[in-house]
Amino acid sequence: MEPTLLQGLYCGPAPDPAALWNRWNMDPLLLLALGMLALSVRRSPTGLGGVGVLAVAFVSPLCALSAALFSARVLHHLALVAVAAPLLGHALMRARLAGGVSLPVAFLLQALALWVWHLPAAYDAAMGHMGLYWVMQGTLLGPAVLFWMRVLDPAQSTGRAGIGLVATYVQMALLGALLTFAPVPLYAIHAVAPLQFGLTPLADQQLGGLIMWVPACLPYLVAGALIARRGWARLGVLA
Repeated sequence: MEPTLLQGLYCGPAPDPAALWNRWNMDPLLLLALGMLALSVRRSPTGLGGVGVLAVAFVSPLCALSAALFSARVLHHLALVAVAAPLLGHALMRARLAGGVSLPVAFLLQALALWVWHLPAAYDAAMGHMGLYWVMQGTLLGPAVLFWMRVLDPAQSTGRAGIGLVATYVQMALLGALLTFAPVPLYAIHAVAPLQFGLTPLADQQLGGLIMWVPACLPYLVAGALIARRGWARLGVLA
């Protein structure tokens, strides 16, 4: 991996597989931000759960592993947009912090962020620069939280919420399929490190694409089932 690509790498350089579990991120600014967020949602179990997911993503060795493996980075991004975001969105929903952002606009914002940050040039730039790294994290998480606030809002129609969930998963699955079937590795930042973990860069990229394509559907299926149940309750199908 070229040294210039590592200069701003958050969580440090790619870890030695043998020492991976020693690579916890104790960045004081990060811990302070997570603590303040936890205080702001302390009355909500789902909100605290969302903060916990963020802690796993940024404090645990997953952060360091995502510097080495594209597939780990995909898990990291999914933790943000498909696990932490709905939990935080549920906690913040009653505060109406989404303002005038409609469900279609929130969908477009999160889809745009996902696709832009997986363009090779944008991805490599963000992974190699501290400031861009946090811009990437914020623009992935923020619109996703807004989206889930709209989807989970009881005032949202069941049909619109369901369409939003399906559309979000479909565009994510399409990106995953493109990454899975790409004939060459796309990300220079992951050109060498996967070899330490027994993966070629292309195999690592294919694994990441498959994760985005298949297991990523689970949070959306769960949310869809809950929203369908809410719709049936409105119709009196459920007691």
